[in-house]
Amino acid sequence: MIDLFHKVSQQCSQTTTEAYSTSFASAIRLLHKDIRQPIYNIYGFVRFADEIVDTFHQHDKENLLFEFKKETYKAINQKISLNPILHSFQMTVNKYNIDMTLIEDFFKSMEMDLRIQQYDCSSYKEYIYGSAEVVGLMCLYIFCEGDKKQWQQLKPSAQSLGAAFQKVNFLRDVKADYNQLKRLYFPGVDFSNFTNSMKNKIEDEIGADFKDAYQGILQLPLKARFGVYVAYKYYLSLFRKIQKVHTSRILEERIRIPNYRKAMIVFRAGLKNQLNLI
Repeated sequence: MIDLFHKVSQQCSQTTTEAYSTSFASAIRLLHKDIRQPIYNIYGFVRFADEIVDTFHQHDKENLLFEFKKETYKAINQKISLNPILHSFQMTVNKYNIDMTLIEDFFKSMEMDLRIQQYDCSSYKEYIYGSAEVVGLMCLYIFCEGDKKQWQQLKPSAQSLGAAFQKVNFLRDVKADYNQLKRLYFPGVDFSNFTNSMKNKIEDEIGADFKDAYQGILQLPLKARFGVYVAYKYYLSLFRKIQKVHTSRILEERIRIPNYRKAMIVFRAGLKNQLNLI
């Protein structure tokens, strides 16, 4: 029966999420059971594309991404793929009628990572939109469960949350991006002479994104609100830790949130949820 193939494919997406991001996997587990799997399916797809451009250095990354993109569209059109990650992703795209332009914009950003090493203001905004904001918008299709009016209403906040997550990732991963991949995402920032003024400017931008995102989280459907809130709190906690460290430390290590702190975030969020404060 094909149901078993569906199940195995989706298990691959869940395993991928849990292996690559314990924080996101933990937050997804706090979503209502009806919407967890589709979010795993989206993350697995995004993660595989990201791996192609970030880690497959001994291979022809451009061709691998081209083939992955071609197979993605083929899977969506045919409603099946022998690649379990793509099969589970197409199930979600077709079930929730996710706009294909979001997928196209996502691939544009992945392709940018193959040809751009230093981003200017225009390419930076385009990259943030395609690599992060559209992922939030894909997830919003699942959270709204077909309510187009609600999706439109929450669209700006979903984009702000995706942008905040991505920009925090950029700051957290400066050491790897700059030293290993030779990428400079933040326009006008020289990491060989990274000053507090540069860091503060980036942090002001991220802080504004978090503020805009929070208002949307409060309006999310109940099935999604708690899990998204916890993911928001994870990243906000990481952001605040980054704000406190010296610029030199950003370039020397990958800032992390310890597991005990993550557990405390979930505990406090749970209390707020029980008191209907989210």
